[in-house]
Amino acid sequence: MSQKLQSVRGMNDILPDDALRREWLETQAAKCLRSYGYLPIQTPIVEPTPLFSRAIGEATDIVEKEMYSFTDALNGEPLTLRPEGTAGCARAVIQHGLANQHTLRLYYMGAMFRHERPQKGRYRQFHQIGAEAFGFPGPDVDAEQILLLARLWKELGVSLTLSINSLGQSEERTRHRKDLIAYLEKHEASLDEDARRRLYSNPLRIFDSKNQTTQAICADAPELPAYLGEASHAHFADVTLILQDEGVPFTVNPRMVRGLDYYNLTVFEWITNDLGAQGTVAAGGRYDGLVEQLGGKPTPACGFAIGVERLLELVGQNNTDETPDIYVVHQGEGEGARTLAFRAAEQLRDAGYRVILHCGGGSFKSQMKKADGSGANYAILIGGDEVAAKAALVKPLRDKEREQELVKLADLSHHFNNFTHRKN
Repeated sequence: MSQKLQSVRGMNDILPDDALRREWLETQAAKCLRSYGYLPIQTPIVEPTPLFSRAIGEATDIVEKEMYSFTDALNGEPLTLRPEGTAGCARAVIQHGLANQHTLRLYYMGAMFRHERPQKGRYRQFHQIGAEAFGFPGPDVDAEQILLLARLWKELGVSLTLSINSLGQSEERTRHRKDLIAYLEKHEASLDEDARRRLYSNPLRIFDSKNQTTQAICADAPELPAYLGEASHAHFADVTLILQDEGVPFTVNPRMVRGLDYYNLTVFEWITNDLGAQGTVAAGGRYDGLVEQLGGKPTPACGFAIGVERLLELVGQNNTDETPDIYVVHQGEGEGARTLAFRAAEQLRDAGYRVILHCGGGSFKSQMKKADGSGANYAILIGGDEVAAKAALVKPLRDKEREQELVKLADLSHHFNNFTHRKN
């Protein structure tokens, strides 16, 4: 007996109802992004492995244990399914000379891959909507991206809280890192296993520990804001000033860190309490050194990514009405009824209506049962008499007070225009 084939664990099929909701969400997000001047870009799902190890950081969880990496059987090239979108976007900007433009705003949507333990809100194949702005050195674009997301949440009808922080510049983080390691070394015996593993490779990530003992130790650890210089403080102050002026509430979290090494200065997270442990719905920040790190010229940059699966959990149901306007029923000897049915359906689609043409044969009774079940407001019936009259019988399915009418095929679109609205 052959093995039953199923999707890979943590990589889920997206069935029609969910796919429609995703399309609706992506349409709303693209509309919002375009209103801020962002343009679409699409990058490959597979990228060279060194792109991510150089961009994200060798000591990050993503690179150490979460990437789907393999060797190309034809040329031996190390390849990886993309675990995030920023690195590939920066690579494309460099490769195609887009960094030569003074400023550039880009957005993308698509699947990402991380080898994690699947759970609600965290999957091995997941989807992100991301945006990246290149060539903007000041704090205004940081604030603008946060405002963009605040607008999107409002349009989607979801409530999220904003946490922000500044990671300063690399030399400031280096001083903090040295003192943080020295402090944690004094408590090394009490740290959990994961924290001890990260002590010298990525000590900032220890702040994310869920272990209560480790959390208690971190409570008295030196905080990064105390190590920031005047320029870093001024940049962050300007970001917060813009948010205050625009009425966007936020909390400064001095212990916020991101799981990717390329961030500097502003970082932010939009969080909910309605999804359990997977509470971060969107996150981002500034990464001024990444383009140069990947071989391009120095280019300031800032971006964010939205977790589509998590956001859809919050959005719930929406007004994506995909029911047809009209269902065409036909039956008769020869090809006359079928020909007229196709002609009627195409004419109504030309006029902007959603039309289902019955396929597969069957009696008028069985076809009408399907017409009623489709949710359509009207059925069009075409049989021998209608073929002879070059007309169609229009039957209301929901409005019981309206009588059915025989309408000439040439007048069909005009007939519906008088009392219906197009959905598409």
